[in-house]
Amino acid sequence: MTIESLPGSSGFLDAGSDKKISYFSNLYVLGLTVVAGIGGLLFGYDTGVISGALLYIRDDFEAVNRSSFLQETIVSMALVGAIIGAAAGGLINDVYGRKKATLIADIVFICGSIVMAAAPDPYVLILGRLLVGLGVGVASVTAPVYIAEASPSEIRGGLVSTNVLMITGGQFLSYLVNLAFTEVPGTWRWMLGVSGVPALIQFSFMIFLPESPRWLYLKKDKSEAVAVLSKIYGPYRLEEEIEQLSTALEEENQRENAVSYWDVFKLKEIRLAFLAGAGLQAFQQFTGINTVMYYSPTIVQMAGFSSNELALLLSLIVAAMNAAGTVLGIYLIDNFGRRKLALSSLCGVIVSLVLLSAAFFLESSGSSNGFYGWIAVLGLALYIACFAPGMGPVPWTVNSEIYPEAYRGICGGMSATVNWISNLIVAQSFLSIAEALGTGATFLILAVVAVVAFMFVAMYVPETKGLTFEEVEKIWKERAWSSGNGRERLLE
Repeated sequence: MTIESLPGSSGFLDAGSDKKISYFSNLYVLGLTVVAGIGGLLFGYDTGVISGALLYIRDDFEAVNRSSFLQETIVSMALVGAIIGAAAGGLINDVYGRKKATLIADIVFICGSIVMAAAPDPYVLILGRLLVGLGVGVASVTAPVYIAEASPSEIRGGLVSTNVLMITGGQFLSYLVNLAFTEVPGTWRWMLGVSGVPALIQFSFMIFLPESPRWLYLKKDKSEAVAVLSKIYGPYRLEEEIEQLSTALEEENQRENAVSYWDVFKLKEIRLAFLAGAGLQAFQQFTGINTVMYYSPTIVQMAGFSSNELALLLSLIVAAMNAAGTVLGIYLIDNFGRRKLALSSLCGVIVSLVLLSAAFFLESSGSSNGFYGWIAVLGLALYIACFAPGMGPVPWTVNSEIYPEAYRGICGGMSATVNWISNLIVAQSFLSIAEALGTGATFLILAVVAVVAFMFVAMYVPETKGLTFEEVEKIWKERAWSSGNGRERLLE
């Protein structure tokens, strides 16, 4: 069954009607979102599965067991690949389109999963990790943009956040798969190889899905773009969308030179947009989310729980809370707003990090019979409960909608690259910093970073809830060339 034949796919959205547009208003749009969001599932699964697989890789390869460097390389090589994939993904999106970029990412990811599953030695395994990282990097750029460009502005935030739900769902799935294959021969090969299945499913569906209508209209085929848009909007709203796209096309035709990476920093309005987008991506990582997701079992054991089984169980609960919180974020992001949601989320993150820091400081000061350990676990739970609905989906949503069409691929790729680089820095430094300064001091540093993140969002990130792409573009132009008073008005 193709997406076009889904029941309700003709239920287009028309601004001229009294019916309120909701997340489930059009199953055609929701179908596009879910299929594109499988890229997020790959993202989440790949980042989570290696923690369990590495235990069994060490058993099979003595060289890995003896070398911390090889272990770190196996884990981090996917992040290196993701950095490269995200950097290249923006250009691939702009030149070849969102659909072809997704198909390319799937092919690379499938090849990587096969290489990992069949790896005869750790060095081939590292190559496989690099390949899946490349696929994840391209997908991390492409999925939010594809979803955003096929979404009505009223529910764009919730639909783009579905991709983040797939990321957190993929992380939770990886924990379940790790548990499922613990007693199966070739344990880690199954854990890593099965990741190719979602990529194959996405590839099979994506062949039958349309290209992003905005990319089609501005880059390739207007009539095909209108055909896709007609399945999303009613006649009145369709006319408005086409008129906006026609204006955007005229502006692009008037541009003398092709878009370049240098333009992102040369043009003031684009530079301001990229500052907001890349800053959000960096702070998403530097406020510690992947410290929690990568090292939650270790944190639990640091808190005084030596049992591996208990540590894994509590980590599974953390992953489930992360996914559940993202579901809440899907509702809040279009009703509460991106900026308010991020600020509220960061307030909770600051409180939870201070609680974690205090628990570890007190734990290290003397015996507490495990009391402060449970306080630390409570801090972890509060952190996820506050982070998941806000700072989880907001950076990806904002980055999918704040750039003009001509720069959406390039800027989206660059900001995703910032995310992956920040991810790598945090993943590689947390345990070392915790060992050097103590866990309490490390979480206190993260709390200070979260305070800086709060100030950054308050100063530089405008509210984009319910705005069209063209209205968002006007925000940056007005902010770039207006007085300070105008800037304050845009921050409201």
